[in-house]
Amino acid sequence: MAAPRFWFNPSDRPGLAARLLAPLGALYAALTARRLRQEGYRPAVPVICVGNINVGGTGKTPAAIALAQRLNARGVAVHVVTRGHGGSLAGPVRVDERRHSAAQTGDEPLLLAAFAPTWVARDRAAGVRAAEAAGAQIVLLDDGFQNPGVVQDFAIVVVDASRGFGNGRCLPAGPLREPVAVGLARADLLLVIGEPEAQAGFAAEWGDSLPAGLPVVAARLQPLATGMTWQGLRLLAFAGIGNPGKFFATVRAQGADLVRAEPLEDHQPLSEALMTRLERDAKALAAQLVTTEKDAVRLPASFRSKVLTLPVRLEPDDWGPLDAALAKLMPAGSG
Repeated sequence: MAAPRFWFNPSDRPGLAARLLAPLGALYAALTARRLRQEGYRPAVPVICVGNINVGGTGKTPAAIALAQRLNARGVAVHVVTRGHGGSLAGPVRVDERRHSAAQTGDEPLLLAAFAPTWVARDRAAGVRAAEAAGAQIVLLDDGFQNPGVVQDFAIVVVDASRGFGNGRCLPAGPLREPVAVGLARADLLLVIGEPEAQAGFAAEWGDSLPAGLPVVAARLQPLATGMTWQGLRLLAFAGIGNPGKFFATVRAQGADLVRAEPLEDHQPLSEALMTRLERDAKALAAQLVTTEKDAVRLPASFRSKVLTLPVRLEPDDWGPLDAALAKLMPAGSG
């Protein structure tokens, strides 16, 4: 489902719907807090959690990819453990890009598996145990910040600078899984993703609400250089991610002629019927189909050669705070 508009009203002017739903939001926050009091499994290897306080897309997957690449470059055997949202497999199972489909594992695990061994496990502790047994020296826990099943050594909260923490209220009154102050009190670092203007807006609205001493790293999602010439290319873009508008803005920023933008539901299956309709519409507009990396892994086999992909990578303004944290967690002798 698309996020309700009232979730992203300015936090000092909550709308009527948010006020009416506030008691349910308080109940949701209380249940989350109660769940987090449970004791989790403590692995023998460090666990880095890449999570969020908001529901929906904030940029966790690009952040996990960037961390995996950073650790790989230092010779660390890093494994990813994820729930596999939208997939049918309960796990724990190691994702095999040649054997598994997005319907089995979810789309994000298939994408992550290209960068590090990735385990799908609805029971996060079982997934971490499987990664340990397979030789993981560090585990990246993808989206487990509110899951008490595994003790985390370093927790990164990712937030979209353009959306911030919405109206500051918990589900269903707002987009939050828990109150900002409560969640950030457990965080070791806040990763804010967005362009400079959005970063400035986030700082103005939320800067005073951040815990004193919490490291804040600004980052951007930059298109990966692939040699593709986007300037002037007529495109019909489609995206089934948490915030499709971010992808469409990225396409426009490459100089492409975006003649149509088709937002889909997050993780929406890309059926033959849907893709045939999009292909027909693109032909009528004399346009080329383009989508995200995450959507591309859900494409039917017959469309994979017909759709362009615009990959993006996370680029922090300063790797210093992240590198300092990684250095403390890396095994002795690693680079």
